[in-house]
Amino acid sequence: MGSNISDQVVSLVEVGLAKTWEDATERWLFEKSDKASLHSDKCIIRWLCPYLNGLTLSQIDRGVIDDIVLKKLKSGVANSTVNRMLALLRAVLRRASSEWEWIKTAPRIRLLKEPVRRVRFLTLVEAQRLLSHLPEQIALMATFSLATGLRKSNVTGLQWSQIDMQRCVAWVHPDQSKTRKAIAVPLNLDAMRVLALCKGRHPVYPFASPGHMCVSISTSVWKRALADAGIEDFRWHDLRHTWASWHVQNGTPLNVLQELGGWESSEMVRRYAHFSAGHLVAYAERLPKVIE
Repeated sequence: MGSNISDQVVSLVEVGLAKTWEDATERWLFEKSDKASLHSDKCIIRWLCPYLNGLTLSQIDRGVIDDIVLKKLKSGVANSTVNRMLALLRAVLRRASSEWEWIKTAPRIRLLKEPVRRVRFLTLVEAQRLLSHLPEQIALMATFSLATGLRKSNVTGLQWSQIDMQRCVAWVHPDQSKTRKAIAVPLNLDAMRVLALCKGRHPVYPFASPGHMCVSISTSVWKRALADAGIEDFRWHDLRHTWASWHVQNGTPLNVLQELGGWESSEMVRRYAHFSAGHLVAYAERLPKVIE
C-alpha cells in the first residue's frame, strides 16, 4: 500500500518536471475558451512568454515570480496592472496543481497593494460638453452608454435583434456578458432617442456605419475630444461609472443598481454608496440642535 502511494508521488513529480509553462497555457486557453476576458489572458500570457517559456512548472518558484514582478514594475505600469498578471499566473499554477495534478503544490503568490481610487465620473454639464466634441456616430454611442450603463463591448456588439422598441427594452446574451449571465436593459428616453436616430443606418448593428460590419471607437478621436472638452483622466469605461453615479445620486437603491448594471457581486456596487445619503438624513436630524 505504502509503495503504491510512493509511486503515485514520484509519478506526480515526474509529470511536473515534464510539463512546461507552454503546456499549461495551452491547456488553460483551451479550457477557458468561453471566458469573457480571454483576450486579456492572451495578452498577459504573451508578455510572460520571454520569461517563462522553456521552464517546467516546477521551476516557476518565488524567485522567478519576484524577478518577473520587478521587470513589470520597471516598465512603469501601475500595481493594478501587475496584479492582473499575477492573478492569471496564480490561477494557471493552481489549476496545474489542484486539477491537472501536474505539480504537487503551486507557489504562494501575493498581490501588490493598490491605492484606493476615487470613482471617476462626469457632471451633466461635462458630459454634454464631451458629447458636443465627439463625431456624431461616437457621440450617439457615448450617449447610449450614459443612458444604459452598458460596457463598450456590449454597445459595439449590440444588434437590432436584441432590441424591442415597443417594450423599450434591450438584452445582452449570456455569451456577451462579463458574468456569463443574460442582462435585461431597460431603455430610457435618451436611449430610445439614440436608437431612433440610428434606424436605417445598418441592417444588423445600430451603431455601425453604412457599408461597415465592424463597430469601433478610435482612441485618437476619443482623446482629442477629451482635450477639446477640457476633461482629463477619463476612459470610455468611466461612462459606465458616470451612469451608476448619476443613478445613486438620484435615489436608485444599490440593489436595483446591481441588477441594472448586471454586477454579480454587491461589493462591485458598494463603490457608489457614498453618493447616496438621502436615506440617512432623517437619522442625522435626530441629534439635539446646537444652534437655536
